[in-house]
Amino acid sequence: MSALRHHPIAVIGAGLGGLTLARVLHLHGIAAAVFDLDASPTARTQGGMLDMHEESGQAALRFAGLHEEFLTAVHAGGEAMRILDKHATVHMEDDGAQGERPEVSRGVLRDLLLGSLPDGTVRWGAKVTGARTLDDGRHEVTLADGESFTADLLVGADGAWSKVRPLLSGAVPEYAGVSFVELHLLDADVRHPASAAVVGGGMLFALGDEKGFLGHRDPDGSLHVYAALRAPAGWAASGALDFAEPAAARKGLLEHFDGWDDRLRALIADADGALVPRPIHALPVGHRWERVPGVTLLGDAAHLMSPFAGEGANLAMLDGAELARALAAHPGDVERALAAYEAELFPRSESAAHESAANLALCFGPDNPRALVARMNSYRHETV
Repeated sequence: MSALRHHPIAVIGAGLGGLTLARVLHLHGIAAAVFDLDASPTARTQGGMLDMHEESGQAALRFAGLHEEFLTAVHAGGEAMRILDKHATVHMEDDGAQGERPEVSRGVLRDLLLGSLPDGTVRWGAKVTGARTLDDGRHEVTLADGESFTADLLVGADGAWSKVRPLLSGAVPEYAGVSFVELHLLDADVRHPASAAVVGGGMLFALGDEKGFLGHRDPDGSLHVYAALRAPAGWAASGALDFAEPAAARKGLLEHFDGWDDRLRALIADADGALVPRPIHALPVGHRWERVPGVTLLGDAAHLMSPFAGEGANLAMLDGAELARALAAHPGDVERALAAYEAELFPRSESAAHESAANLALCFGPDNPRALVARMNSYRHETV
C-alpha cells in the first residue's frame, strides 16, 4: 500500500477565510494546501454584497497586502440604506456618504484572494467526507473520491456543516427560528423600475408583522432580495411552498405578505428565476473547545451566526489572517500559535454572536421598523 499524501498545513474550504489564511501564510513564506468541494472557482455563484468592516475584514485585507486592490473593487454608493415599514413608508434614509464599511461583491473579493495565491494552492473537486486523528498525532482526511491525505496542521474553514469540527467539538448549528427566501430581480432599472426605486441605491430593510424584506442593489443593476419570516424548523423542506415550481412558490410566499404595500410585494411577484429557501442556523453563542493538538477552526466552522451583525465574512477573514500571523510568529511551535490564536478568537466571536442573536430578535420583534431605526441611530452615535 502506498503512503498517503502528506501536507504540513491543510486548509479545508476555499471560502474567504480559508483563502485569507493561505494568502497571509504565503506572504510569510509558509505553504498551505487548500481543499474545496467545488469543481472549479466558477462552479457556483458566490452570493451578494458584503460590507467590509474597518476593524475586521479591512484589517485582514491589509495583512494580506490586498487593501488597495480591494478599494478599486468597492461598489460606489453601496452603503446607502433605507428602512421602511410594511406600507413602504420610509422611516430612515441614509446615502451612505459618511460610512466606513464599503460594499464589495463576495465573488469579486474571492477572485481577488484566489488571484493572489500561487497556482495549485487550491485543490478543486475535493469534497471532504470525514477526518480523524491518527495515533501519531497527525490528522487523516478522507475525500468523496476515495482518496485520503494526512496533515500536521488541519484547519477547518469549511463552513456551517464542517467536517473538521467534530475533532474539536460536538456542537452543531441550530435553527434560529427565521427562514429567508432568496430572490433576484434582473436589470431592475429597466425591467422593474418600481422595485428599483423602493430598494434604492444600496441596502433595504422593510419590516413589520415579525417578517420583512432585506435587499440590496448589486453593481450589475440587479436586486438581490431576501423575503424573511418566522417559520417552524423544517418549514423550507416541508412542502409548504413548492420551490421546484417558481410560479407556485411566488404565489405561496405572497400569501405571507398579505396587506403589504404592492411595491414590496412586487419584490416577490416579479422575481426572476428560482426562489431559494435559506433557513438561518447558528452555533451556540460562546462556542469554544479545549485545545486539541494540530487542529483548529475559523469562520462559520468556528462561530456560525445569523447575518444580523454583518460579521460572518469579516470575522472569517480576520480569523484567517490572525491564524496565519500566529503561525508565522511562532515558527516550529504550532501549539503555541494555536493557543494564541484561539485565545483571541473565542471572545471576539462570542461578542459578535451575542450582537447577531440580539439583532435577529430585534428585527423580527413586534416593534418594527422603529426598533431597527433606534438601533441604527445608536450605532451612529457610537462612531461619532
